[in-house]
Amino acid sequence: MPAAQARIEPPSTDAEYLNNPKPAYPLLSQRLREQGKVQVRVLIGADGLALKAEISQTSGFQRLDQAALNTALKWRYRPGKRGGVPEAMWFIVPIEFTL
Repeated sequence: MPAAQARIEPPSTDAEYLNNPKPAYPLLSQRLREQGKVQVRVLIGADGLALKAEISQTSGFQRLDQAALNTALKWRYRPGKRGGVPEAMWFIVPIEFTL
């Protein structure tokens, strides 16, 4: 009989204690009325810190994409777990810029 697969819990940003700040909206983007949603793919370490980040889906505006990338790298996360043990996992973080 095959061994049972260890339960996987994905990482998260929704834990209240994390106190992640909102991303800084670039001033030029505000003046130009640029808006959009950026999806950032983040490698979250077992300690809840971002190890790497890359743009998974662009907003169509480089300034917004860069602001989202910088934000995702600074945030703290609840790490993903396999079988109850924290481990590094990739996670998609959506960041929306709306005026």
